[in-house]
Amino acid sequence: MKFISTLHKPLLALSFAAAGLCCVAPAHAGAQREEALSASVRSMMQRAVSDQAAPKLAFASQQEAQMWLDEMSKRLEKRMPDAQYRFDFLSTVHYEAMRAGLDPQMVLGLIEVESGFRKYALSSAGARGYMQVMPFWTKAIGAKGHNLFHLRTNLRYGCTILRHYLNIEKGDLFRALGRYNGSLGKAEYPNMVKAAWSKRWTPTASRLASNG
Repeated sequence: MKFISTLHKPLLALSFAAAGLCCVAPAHAGAQREEALSASVRSMMQRAVSDQAAPKLAFASQQEAQMWLDEMSKRLEKRMPDAQYRFDFLSTVHYEAMRAGLDPQMVLGLIEVESGFRKYALSSAGARGYMQVMPFWTKAIGAKGHNLFHLRTNLRYGCTILRHYLNIEKGDLFRALGRYNGSLGKAEYPNMVKAAWSKRWTPTASRLASNG
């Protein structure tokens, strides 16, 4: 049975006010390329981004949930000094990644490479937020009012899009990451994400288990 954490209820009340242009930090990541979607894929992705269920953590126990949050929080502290926002961010990353069938630690590695954990990062191509989502996605699978600088909205779109690319590539993460970055077939970006994931976001317990 999965344990659903209720440790961080303030997440539900987190305000997602958009920042002014003066607060937008530049990003140097690539961007997803707009492609035609079949009606069935479009419908599936629309349902995924419109779900309003409250973010919750799924772990085997409360202790396991707390250990993961504590460890990831310590690693993220220098980039996100505010403790409550840091826990809200990690809770949302974990929920959205698991919901999309992705490894949360891999998603943290992707965010590090894409935006350096800057909420208002904006690339030269127009990609926005933590996961550098292109605005055309709100027209393709979302709604006009969706703000890609909102924490949960950005992570929801990003994880849904990466899941879509994984499906296209039949589970090949290397190629899916290339599609996500708009650099399909090139090794630099997938290798950067995998390096960040392995070196900075793999939980200690997992490392010990892999070395045991």
